[in-house]
Amino acid sequence: MNILVCIKQVPDTAEIKIDPVTNTLIRAGVPSIVNPFDAYALEIAARIKDKNPGTKISVLTMGPQQATAALKECLAVGGDKAYLVSDRAFGGADTLATSYTLKNAIDKIEELEGKFDLIFCGKQAIDGDTAQVGPEIAEHMNYPQITYAVEATVEGDEVLVKRETGEGYEILAAKLPCLVTVTKPSFNPRFPTIKSKMAANRAVITTLTAADLPVEAERIGLKGSPTKVKKTFTPPRKQGGVVIHEATGEESAKKLFELLSAGNII
Repeated sequence: MNILVCIKQVPDTAEIKIDPVTNTLIRAGVPSIVNPFDAYALEIAARIKDKNPGTKISVLTMGPQQATAALKECLAVGGDKAYLVSDRAFGGADTLATSYTLKNAIDKIEELEGKFDLIFCGKQAIDGDTAQVGPEIAEHMNYPQITYAVEATVEGDEVLVKRETGEGYEILAAKLPCLVTVTKPSFNPRFPTIKSKMAANRAVITTLTAADLPVEAERIGLKGSPTKVKKTFTPPRKQGGVVIHEATGEESAKKLFELLSAGNII
């Protein structure tokens, strides 16, 4: 079994900064963490590995060189090999340019590691909340996809997924190869051991640049991103409710009527 987990290093939500020129996130020098949904995806992949000896997990991310720290965190909790896609040409990519770049990176990695049976992604990144990259990768690769997974197991040439829905859960099956996006399950990601942490710190991360991938310059980075951010702003804080406490019940009712009338509610 050959599994790929796509992860993203995201800015700590308390330290988000916006480039005033490009209206994109400034990532350099900002405290970062592994996207929580991607950590859940890696844990589900690791559980499949636990049940299927010989399974290999590769981890892939696109970002600046500092993203190697996130990859090493993943190697400490189940990953076997890690790849970083990093080049200034990829900067400012929206979901379409990102998924196109990652698809080409996956093709390149498969030349080195063999074909992947399963690709896992977090359902979305907490710095963008688009939930588009995983499904777009599946479309680029012409793979079946299952979204909002909370559990996954492999039986023969199929993956069985417990999928979260608005009404509860459903069990879906798909032929391999398949891409699965993961939401928050009932369990937490495992912690690294001292031994696995030390091994991860010594690991060599393979970096892929634009020159290493068969990408078209017009389809990557800011140039290849049809999504344009016109404006960013902090939404106004919602005001609390109004407490009506008049001297009598009749006066309170009158006050309520006045407020509802002023707000064109009645």
